[in-house]
Amino acid sequence: MLLVLVFLGVYYYVANQPKTLYPGEIRDYQGQNLASIADVRENAIKGTQYINVSTYRLVITGLVNKTVEYTYDQVVNSFQKYQKVVTLYCVEGWSAKILWEGFLVNDLLKEAGVNSSAVAAIFYASDGYSTELPLDYITNNNILIAYKMNGLTIPPERGFPFELVAESQYGYKWIKWITKIELTDNPNYLGFWESRGYPNNATLR
Repeated sequence: MLLVLVFLGVYYYVANQPKTLYPGEIRDYQGQNLASIADVRENAIKGTQYINVSTYRLVITGLVNKTVEYTYDQVVNSFQKYQKVVTLYCVEGWSAKILWEGFLVNDLLKEAGVNSSAVAAIFYASDGYSTELPLDYITNNNILIAYKMNGLTIPPERGFPFELVAESQYGYKWIKWITKIELTDNPNYLGFWESRGYPNNATLR
């Protein structure tokens, strides 16, 4: 009887221990403690988007010399990868320090060729979300489009296949499920939240 109780006690303890939602994620990088992927809250306008990687295309268009379409594999296998630890700050008051891995937006734009009249880039997502950032900001800050966070491929609920790592900007500029980048000469385009009263300049205070 005592043995049974001990077994049940051990089973209860093990069964009620918190489980890692993202096994294998990096939580320490070069001495920096990282938040978990699970700490990045879900607040998408239409819920999680599930992208079919075999039919996915990333389109570069607008004020370019030619429109370019990349498959997921072309992006992942053709461009130099970079890593950065960047903290995402949400206007809701929470934050998460994450190790991001991805590609320079500038490198993705090069094949299309940037027209000299372009001053900003509008990013579009599969759920209809959009936001704009100045090209100077993208270039001067080596802004990444990430495909990994904390060493793992970004899961669907966090933005697979690609999320913009808009460092020094509030979270509504960190667009997920990116499908298109359009270069424009209009610096005043209003994205989803911007057209609903959020500042177009989302620089952290």
